[in-house]
Amino acid sequence: MVDALTTTSDATSRIGSSSALLSQNFETFLALLTAQLRNQDPLSPVDSNEFTGQLTQMAGVEQQLLTNDLLTAILQGQGGSDLTGATTYIGRDATAVWSAVKATDGEATWSYELAGDAASAKLQVLDASGRVVHEAAAPENGEGLHDFTWTGGQDGQVYTLKVAATNAAGEVVQSQVLVRGRVTGVEMYDGQPFLTIGNSILPLSSVIAVEEARVAVEEPETSPLSALSALNPMKLFS
Repeated sequence: MVDALTTTSDATSRIGSSSALLSQNFETFLALLTAQLRNQDPLSPVDSNEFTGQLTQMAGVEQQLLTNDLLTAILQGQGGSDLTGATTYIGRDATAVWSAVKATDGEATWSYELAGDAASAKLQVLDASGRVVHEAAAPENGEGLHDFTWTGGQDGQVYTLKVAATNAAGEVVQSQVLVRGRVTGVEMYDGQPFLTIGNSILPLSSVIAVEEARVAVEEPETSPLSALSALNPMKLFS
């Protein structure tokens, strides 16, 4: 079982949080330093070495704020490069950990993967409101990857698939629902690239495998002469 990839959105959020905290500490530091200078004893002023050290600390905090702003700008600027990079997936076959599929011609197709052989495996199809619209035993319950097509959907409606499997001892068999197919498009939502795979639009972070698109090889039409070429030509005259 493969986990999905992570994105850089968390990094941007953490940088923003740390910048806010640093900025608050910076303002507090300036206020304390100003109060210290205003209220110092004229007969016993602040030691020059100590004052220099405080100024150095203040400069360090300011530099960290500038660094965080630069990192944030770099991460935000990667939005366009993320889209450009995601376009390289177009035309390839991809597998994603995703369960939402739009029905077309009444059909919705998923794949499901079992981590081990199951004595019992149940599939549930849910509509957009979370209501179970189909429930039945899985067509296959052996270890590995299996395909499932449900034909009771309404065109344009989105359905999700759930899998529940147990082994002979009644223990849970780990499983996951997958969407597999050709990547036909890329879009950006909330700063993250999403791929169109079949009848699903899913985040790039959910993709766990990509491979070159399989090209169907058409078999040449068989003519009487080509069929005879596989025979011993000498037998044609015997």
